[in-house]
Amino acid sequence: MKIKGTQLFVKALIEEGVDTLFAYPGGMAIDLFDALYGVKEFRVVLPRHEQGLVHAADGYARATGKTGVCLVTSGPGATNLVTGIATANFDSVPLVCFTGQVPTNLIGNDAFQEVDIVGICRSICKYAVTVRRREDLGRIIKEAFYIARTGKPGPVLVDLPKDIQLALGSDEYPKEVFMRSYKPSTSVHMGQLKKAADMLANAKRPLFLVGGGVNISHAGAAMTGLAEAMNVPVVTTIMGKGALPTDHPLYIGNMGMHGNVAANTAVSECDLLFSIGTRFNDRITGKISEFAKGAKIVHIDIDAASISRNIVVDVPIVADAREAIEKFAEIAKAPSHTGEWVERLQKLRAENPIRMSAAAAPLTPQDIIEGINRNFAEAIVTTDVGQNQMWTTQFLQLRGKSRLLTSGGLGTMGYGLPAAIGAKLGCPDMAVVSVSGDGGFQMNEQELATAVCEELPITVCILNNSYLGNVRQWQEMFFGGRYSCTCLEKRRSCGAWCSKPGAKCPPYVPDFVKLADTYGIEGIRVTKREDIDAAFARAKKNTNAPTIIEFIIEREADILPMVPGGNALSDMITEYKKEGK
Repeated sequence: MKIKGTQLFVKALIEEGVDTLFAYPGGMAIDLFDALYGVKEFRVVLPRHEQGLVHAADGYARATGKTGVCLVTSGPGATNLVTGIATANFDSVPLVCFTGQVPTNLIGNDAFQEVDIVGICRSICKYAVTVRRREDLGRIIKEAFYIARTGKPGPVLVDLPKDIQLALGSDEYPKEVFMRSYKPSTSVHMGQLKKAADMLANAKRPLFLVGGGVNISHAGAAMTGLAEAMNVPVVTTIMGKGALPTDHPLYIGNMGMHGNVAANTAVSECDLLFSIGTRFNDRITGKISEFAKGAKIVHIDIDAASISRNIVVDVPIVADAREAIEKFAEIAKAPSHTGEWVERLQKLRAENPIRMSAAAAPLTPQDIIEGINRNFAEAIVTTDVGQNQMWTTQFLQLRGKSRLLTSGGLGTMGYGLPAAIGAKLGCPDMAVVSVSGDGGFQMNEQELATAVCEELPITVCILNNSYLGNVRQWQEMFFGGRYSCTCLEKRRSCGAWCSKPGAKCPPYVPDFVKLADTYGIEGIRVTKREDIDAAFARAKKNTNAPTIIEFIIEREADILPMVPGGNALSDMITEYKKEGK
């Protein structure tokens, strides 16, 4: 039987088990949307911007472990996906992104809303392809889903010209994939694992460094069991946070640029660094020549290209994190004398907690995140990027099914709210909390309408300091306090540049509580810590709509500790005196 390409597209999504499609219509995708009309096998969600759409698909994928799927039109519809595709690519998130395209006979003729989206995205995704023959459509879609979710997961882009959508062809959708050019690793090299096991057994100060790959492979339980069996302490990158419960006695904390003293000291003093699922980017290594200087390094990663690219390692192991951890647990022998090492790190952690002075302001970011900990026993927490992200990673407790979703590698502002929407659609029974700064929230605030229309009870927390806080902090610490284009209250009438907020500053725009009212939802403003719990209690009562809670925090609050770029992890700034302020 022959059917249109659009009909095969819908059939393919059903066959792949898609239950949610994030989609925004347009001229070169209108036939696909016509085919979607009345579909009952999956949910079609209409966001308010294509960037919000792809971040929502990303949040859905991270929350559920499934492949996120989205559909947009050609031209600006396609280019608006670029930031979200790069975000997913950095963080190994499986997405299949479909874009409409002008008919094949017009490709290359500068037709209306024509862009070479495959060429644009080739370097920021796992695979990108334009379907040029109707007979290849089913195979290419099948391959796209396979590539996205196997090996190192990542985004795949499939460009669909309008004539291919309308062309008649076979109604058969492939059951299997046969790709000679793509063979993801599916096994662990036991010889390398045995070398690593021997090194661990003889180590005196071993340390597990856990990255996002452990969470991606759902290996948290296996990792916790291995750490307990070996009695070896664990530190994480921000993407690895939650692999062990954050209150576990072997969990020392986050390490890196804004890591805690104990975690960074552990990396600097260990004699064996057993790294799993991290690519050793500059945010965690600091000065490379000083990173884990006295340690042998074992590195497990599913991507062979990530091993010894930034840090030269002694034992490379290319494997999926979960499979490697489970196989390693079968052969590993616990080192004999780690008790003293573990006790030292636990003592160091207890003596050097990350604390924000309660006397400095009536409401601190620590108060807010600890309020989330108290009021949500289990939750999916999404963040934007900047100080709000770092405060969340420092103070958020992750227990049970709780998870943290954040843009790690690309550092994408505007991620938090749409990712929360995707997470709530994928996990409707989980509480979902979005944490944003006032700057990042405004990058995709239009997605409040999506949350309203989908009737999603998301708690949206805005940490409002009236600044682009992370950049402002750098300007204060390293650029003489010259706040260039970071004040979000500044108006033309303010006149001269300034570097000190005061009582005469103009009112903040927008008023987030009034903004909530325009969307028909509740907006709450919190100015002191005593009101935090009541605000969250009110938000929980809104069971079919989002709630905005705006927290007014100290304007020049800093994120500390901090390792300045290019410095060794031992060169941490733990206190900063604000000169003349």
